[in-house]
Amino acid sequence: MNMDINKNGNKKEHRYIPFGIKLMLTYSLFIIIPVLLAGYTANTIFTNSIQERTKEINQGTLVQMKDNINYKLEDMSRISSMLYLDNNLSSYLRHYEEGWVSYEATTKQLLPKIQTTIEAANNKMRLAVYLHNETLPEIYHNYHDNDPLNAEGPLFDLYHIKRIADKPWYLNYPAEQYNVTMQWKQVEGDEKFGHISLLRRLVDTNDPILLEEIGFVRISLRLTDLLESVDSEKIGKGTKIFAMDENRKIMFASGDTEYKPGETFSEEWLADYWVIEEAVPQLNWRLVALVPADIMKKATEKVQLWTILICLACFIVFSFAGLFISRFFSRKVSKIVRVLDSFQEGNFQKSIHFKGKDEFTRISVALNEMGQNIDELIQEVYMTNIKKKEAELESLQAQINPHFLYNTLSSISRLAKFGEIDKLQRMVLDLAKFYRLSLNEGRTVIPVKNELEQIGAYINIQKTKFGDGMNVLFDVDPDVVRFTTVKLILQPFIENALEHAWYGDRINIRITGKLEGELITFQIIDDGIGFHPETLRQLTDPAESLNVGYGIRNVDGRIRLHYGAEYGVSIVSRRGIGTSVNITIPAIRIRHLENGPGSPSHSLRAR
Repeated sequence: MNMDINKNGNKKEHRYIPFGIKLMLTYSLFIIIPVLLAGYTANTIFTNSIQERTKEINQGTLVQMKDNINYKLEDMSRISSMLYLDNNLSSYLRHYEEGWVSYEATTKQLLPKIQTTIEAANNKMRLAVYLHNETLPEIYHNYHDNDPLNAEGPLFDLYHIKRIADKPWYLNYPAEQYNVTMQWKQVEGDEKFGHISLLRRLVDTNDPILLEEIGFVRISLRLTDLLESVDSEKIGKGTKIFAMDENRKIMFASGDTEYKPGETFSEEWLADYWVIEEAVPQLNWRLVALVPADIMKKATEKVQLWTILICLACFIVFSFAGLFISRFFSRKVSKIVRVLDSFQEGNFQKSIHFKGKDEFTRISVALNEMGQNIDELIQEVYMTNIKKKEAELESLQAQINPHFLYNTLSSISRLAKFGEIDKLQRMVLDLAKFYRLSLNEGRTVIPVKNELEQIGAYINIQKTKFGDGMNVLFDVDPDVVRFTTVKLILQPFIENALEHAWYGDRINIRITGKLEGELITFQIIDDGIGFHPETLRQLTDPAESLNVGYGIRNVDGRIRLHYGAEYGVSIVSRRGIGTSVNITIPAIRIRHLENGPGSPSHSLRAR
């Protein structure tokens, strides 16, 4: 309200809407549109994110099922190779002498070799060997039309080749390629009993050119054992998983489904389901998972409800805040906001001055001082974080090295005690190489080649400890070695897998490195026991940083600090299936090391 004095000396009031009310009305009008737009955008982003994340997780689960099947298939191939590649066995099968020679060849060579082969298998199987040499006796069981894998006694049979000479599956068997030709197929009573067989020739390995057939091997195992990992519950309730052959005939089904093995898969079954597929090339099969669409619908409905509630709450809070601010502090706050906007744009020279000695005066003084010092503070904080992370790296190395050194020296002592000089020499060389690469002249950023060499030395040392129970496969793109990385980003995950991921007495680890455009992606994949869901949650919860996953968090934090928040570590794990660790860094060539890999200029440039 404004007042002037009129001709009569009376005060004349000029009524108008105060600035605070105008500001509030404008604020209220325009706050609705951003809140609704933000709510709609957030809902769309979260819904799409949930859908994509769910698809990725389900696809990853199906891939792990396929990998488990391939592992068992490769195990059976390995078993068959024990017979295929045995030159002594091949020589005995080519001796056509009856009497004592035949008896000795059977009892001292053929039967022990077959028994050893069966015992080497990880799954129950039955081995049938068909021989061209009829001077060797047949040894077989009469199963009386029962499941051979349920029979008691030795799990093998010896037959003469004439028993299958007229069988179509034998007559149509493909031409032989040395140590390559093998076939997975249901023959004889396999379909009846739910089995599948690995078919493979035995050839004269002493003549690798002619590859004369001297026998035939059939290894049978249960489909339920082969497809043990195919479980619909691993993906979600209501999911159905089918294993079908090249003719779309269902070989195996998991989940609450009325469709049984032997039926032909129909496209009509796909209604109201998401379809995820994975090929199993060795069997010429496909794994098809049908995920109910209503699972995602329920999840998105929750997102929509929470979005509405959050938008409503934001509107109410913003309205009250706007009313209070516009009524009491509109002018001074506007000045402060303008200065803050200037700071946000990078102009720290702008200042603000208020008369009086109230709180706003103190704020203006603080803002002016902040504008003068903020650039120095940014640099100081950044350098402090760099030093902190490097200190954490040194702390991590200090934790790893004594324990690792103690175990390695113990292994060296054991090798020396048993006189295994070659292994001892290799381990000492690997230990020296590991520590030379760990020190790396104090560098923080190193060539990828050095990181891989250090991991190789570490794994070689651990192989002596764990022996054949530990299998590590490298699959690294050769182009990756032309770039740099923050050091010690792979070893903590290998160590974690070897300490916590064992599932039985074996563990398989695969290390991959790929150049994908401007990114380098490393993966450490194991088939171990996997993270407990609560542990996986704690790894992504900042509140748990002091309680779990120090080494993992250290790697992620150092990568983000050096390269930016868009890089780092992500983990996918399922109990009983395994863990996949994904590490993403930018592709920076080695020439950037010229200014010093641990220097601030290098870190800023990498970002």
